[in-house]
Amino acid sequence: MPGVPAGVARARGRRRLFAPLNEPLRDWNGRRVWIVGASSGIGAALARRLGALGARLALSARREAPLRALLASAPAPGLALPLDVADAAAVAAAATRIDREWGGFDLVVWVAGRYVPMRAQDFDLGQARSMLQVNLEGVLNGIDAVVPVLRRQGHGGIALVGSVAGYRGLPKSLVYGPTKAALINLAEALYLDLAPEGLGVWLVSPGFVDTPMTAANDFRMPALVDAGQAAEAIVEGFARGAFEIRFPRIFTSWMHLLRVLPHRAFFAAVRRVTGL
Repeated sequence: MPGVPAGVARARGRRRLFAPLNEPLRDWNGRRVWIVGASSGIGAALARRLGALGARLALSARREAPLRALLASAPAPGLALPLDVADAAAVAAAATRIDREWGGFDLVVWVAGRYVPMRAQDFDLGQARSMLQVNLEGVLNGIDAVVPVLRRQGHGGIALVGSVAGYRGLPKSLVYGPTKAALINLAEALYLDLAPEGLGVWLVSPGFVDTPMTAANDFRMPALVDAGQAAEAIVEGFARGAFEIRFPRIFTSWMHLLRVLPHRAFFAAVRRVTGL
């Protein structure tokens, strides 16, 4: 770098290397947040946490009653927008209403998902298609409705809640895992497209969280956390300006390492740990 001492140039390079990939979000007072999938589990816990921090909440899920109960306890008035994420028109209508009443949104957190434990021996095409429709097509419906508003505003962002089940193929995750793997790829591609425009993209990668969805598991879930702990980890990730928000940290770090194992070592490790 001409005219800049080598030591200064190296220091600047290090700062850029470790700089946050997204704008750190620390002040939630008055921030307009739309949480899709807010009726229970991580979405409901995050709504309670962000509401307590002063965010204005727009909440969506198929069931309206839990949304209204959450908003009744929130310090600031909010919007209950019941919808089915598989209904593109309903998602677009909800986004339009928020845009009309609030003038846009500062953050959209897409939590909605469906999980059915499944292996090849009990493959169910109907259930598989349902997971694909909710976990992937539903997110695409959200992107279609949200991204044009974010680009018009020139600020704000979207967070997609995936799973470490998307890192590599795992037992009982025959269809759920691939849908979450797709979200990982999708979030990375979105970041490359939207970050240059000043928009935020986050990928949330939980391990095992004690929610109605994971209640279907009939095996021991290592490093299990509750939904409140998950919400706190997500808020902390936003404050760091991280792209990927992983938790619990130690367990998800080990899962992340599985991505680089050769196939033979990966298959052997999974069989040894799961006993399958």
